Amino acid sequence: MNAEAIDLLIRTELPAAARGDRDAYGRIVGACQNAVTAVALAITRDVPASEDIAQDAFLAAWQNLKRLQNPSSFLPWLRQITRNLARDHLRANRHRPLDGEGAEIAISLAADPSPTPAQQLVQDEREQAAAELIAALPEDSREVLLLYYREGQSSQQVATLLGLSDAAVRKRLSRARQGLRDDLLRRFGEFARSSAPTAAFTTIISAALAAASPPAAAKGIFAVAAAGGANTLGKVALGAAGSIGLALVAAFAGMWLGLRKQLKGAIDDEERAALIRSSVINALASIAFVACMLLVAVAARGTVMLVATIAAWLGFMAVIFYQTLVVQPRAMRRRHTLEAQRDPVAAARRRRRERIHCWIGGIVGFVSGCAGVVLGLNAAGVL
Repeated sequence: MNAEAIDLLIRTELPAAARGDRDAYGRIVGACQNAVTAVALAITRDVPASEDIAQDAFLAAWQNLKRLQNPSSFLPWLRQITRNLARDHLRANRHRPLDGEGAEIAISLAADPSPTPAQQLVQDEREQAAAELIAALPEDSREVLLLYYREGQSSQQVATLLGLSDAAVRKRLSRARQGLRDDLLRRFGEFARSSAPTAAFTTIISAALAAASPPAAAKGIFAVAAAGGANTLGKVALGAAGSIGLALVAAFAGMWLGLRKQLKGAIDDEERAALIRSSVINALASIAFVACMLLVAVAARGTVMLVATIAAWLGFMAVIFYQTLVVQPRAMRRRHTLEAQRDPVAAARRRRRERIHCWIGGIVGFVSGCAGVVLGLNAAGVL
């Protein structure tokens, strides 16, 4: 199946798969299994482990399909899930590489077509040799070279499946070829093709899909775990708590520093109380916004997530701007009047400088926040 056909198949079958059609998703698995197993194998250098990881990645993606609104994001999303699971596997199963084995010996063992009676021993040797061979390749060329031989030596096909340009694929292939002799490269091609998943791989996943839950938005927090590489709810909760904590600390630090500066010049308790009240409102708005974003991330998806995020962001910014541009200047009006009576020129200069700083800070904060919201929605597959 060529690159255009794979892209068309994903776009055609993905909506049905997201509605729970296991057969549609099975067809997607069959089209993408070479790419996914190649990504896992390039990282783990272990053929059986790469197939296990690929199966887990396909199942994780299946259960969270409803969170992916843009079909063109499917392959990048699936590749990232696979990479995260493969890295988790390496952290959990650290193996030392072979000692004293050159690439030529390793590739000969990995690609040796004649089995010996001691099948288990040979299998272990081939797996170790394959790991050594892949490790000898440039890191950024491993996925490319494996997939190149599995996909009929089409650089364009590899480019589509890995989200690269054709020029980038050709460059990485060239680097890999420079590091291997022709006969070793030929044997590596045999190894790549012989280790590719067969039709049985798709059958295994199809059977697993029959027992797995269909795509559901209620699994939102687990979708974050799958996409980010976390494998327990505790890790997700801890990550969320850390993000919220950092956001609140940054917000409160900025508010406290601004409040301290304002309180230094307060002329009486009435002004001081008004300024403190305004800062407390800003702090509560920050807490409410972060809590709202966490709720949206867990419970919403698609258009609902987009609308809820924009509404929460605009509401938050409206509170901050109103307190900063209306309430706080009103609270300090009497102070500004006294300053203007003592030195009109200096007071006017100070007010002008304060307005400039306020607008610059507001614009920078608003633009930065909008950029963060857009990036977050894009990462979630909403945009």
